[in-house]
Amino acid sequence: MVAALSCVELIDASARASEKAMAAERAETPTRDAARIAPDIDRLPDDSRGREVRMGRALIIETYKLIGPESRDPQSRFAGNNLSCQNCHLEAGAKPHGLSLVGVLSDYPRYAAREGAIETIQDRINDCLTRSLDGRPLPVDSKEMNAIVAYIAFLSTGVEKARRGAGQMAELTRPADPKEGAKAFVENCAACHGADGLGKRRGVVGDAEGYEFPPLWGSDSFNDGAGMGRLIAAANFIHANMPFGATYDHPALTIEQAWDIAAYMVSMDRPHKVDIDKDFPVGVEKFVDAGYGPYVDGLSPSQHKFGPFQPIRDKLEALKRSKSGGQANP
Repeated sequence: MVAALSCVELIDASARASEKAMAAERAETPTRDAARIAPDIDRLPDDSRGREVRMGRALIIETYKLIGPESRDPQSRFAGNNLSCQNCHLEAGAKPHGLSLVGVLSDYPRYAAREGAIETIQDRINDCLTRSLDGRPLPVDSKEMNAIVAYIAFLSTGVEKARRGAGQMAELTRPADPKEGAKAFVENCAACHGADGLGKRRGVVGDAEGYEFPPLWGSDSFNDGAGMGRLIAAANFIHANMPFGATYDHPALTIEQAWDIAAYMVSMDRPHKVDIDKDFPVGVEKFVDAGYGPYVDGLSPSQHKFGPFQPIRDKLEALKRSKSGGQANP
């Protein structure tokens, strides 16, 4: 009977089951800002739009199954690893300070410094495909792309401006320390992600069931061009959301622990993104925590990777004022 179901029907069924579980979890989790609570997907009718939105949500939750490298349909294997979009965009993009997707649609199109160009929402989704999912871009007119955009549009209903990210905690005045981070990782993270940081699969390699707890480095993790590979992004995400059960208002880690754990994570080996040196064509616009060159400020790769970051900002501002920071040097 299952074999007779269409791919869309399987996606729809998966989305409904996942939604019920996530709705129950959200009902038990207080949010910091009521304006950021996602609309209720169960209220959508069972029409073409409702099915497309539910398909988009399923793709966010079960990325590994539907478009991952172990997907049943070889033509649908766009993601290069077995991660899920909601490994970063928690609760299918609905959790405040969990890289929420609520309201994100209103941000696009916009200028993206990493590309040095105007970026559409489809471009941004494909950034995730090629960086966090270490894969290849979705065709912009594909049913998968249209479904993901429809889901983000649904989450953005009635929201004029997104408040994105994971919050912003105080930065350290010292470099973040991977050695201290390794100790804190064992104490706070290894129980879920494994002592080796390679995660815990739901089943076995090849079954397209993904991970119960995702790998934080290694060959099946995000590549070095992903946002989570940058210290500031990773540390704020960790502080606001990890270990499981932590929230922005009630963190489980100290600020220093979060920075050091993030430093340990970004110091580890992971896939390399091809042509990463072409990121940030305008050198002075490069994110201060981009852990890969080239740089225009003359400061070390280690400082860009681990901080402190305020001296980098100061140097870049000086370059902007002198109008001499347009070309990057190794």
